Amino acid sequence: MLGHVDALAGHADDPDAVRLAAWFHDAVYRPDRSENEERSAALAVRALTGAGLPPARVDEVARLVRLTVTHHPGPGDRNGEVLCDADLAVLGGAPEAYAVYAAAVREEYAFVPEPDFRAGRAAVLRQLLALPALYRTPTAHARFDAPARANLAAEVGRLETPGEDG
Repeated sequence: MLGHVDALAGHADDPDAVRLAAWFHDAVYRPDRSENEERSAALAVRALTGAGLPPARVDEVARLVRLTVTHHPGPGDRNGEVLCDADLAVLGGAPEAYAVYAAAVREEYAFVPEPDFRAGRAAVLRQLLALPALYRTPTAHARFDAPARANLAAEVGRLETPGEDG
């Protein structure tokens, strides 16, 4: 993710805050919990305050970490656009890399019964496909949007086909 942040850093207003947010965005992660981003943001606040970073930078990092709940930065939120695009870049990888990612997602949610996982995952992917744009920065949109849509559509197809691995 940091490599993607670096590639998109020219779009950000504060690339260093975005890099710090990338480090902290999944610092606390349990797939069966909904407060991961909030806990990760709190960890960032504690760690960065303790390291002596200015309060404005700490607040921006925490805000960015929380933004990864929705991946919907507001208009003009250039830092948020870079972080969200970097976080979603995995969707636009080569089909083989995307397959590895999709398998890891299934493994992460192994506690969810197969029919429920298929239905829930397909619904999430259809929501992503319905977005007018998956990526906000011009660079990420040009590089990742078409491959991401192909990957997402292919996975939806597998999930909705009985007997196919999801």
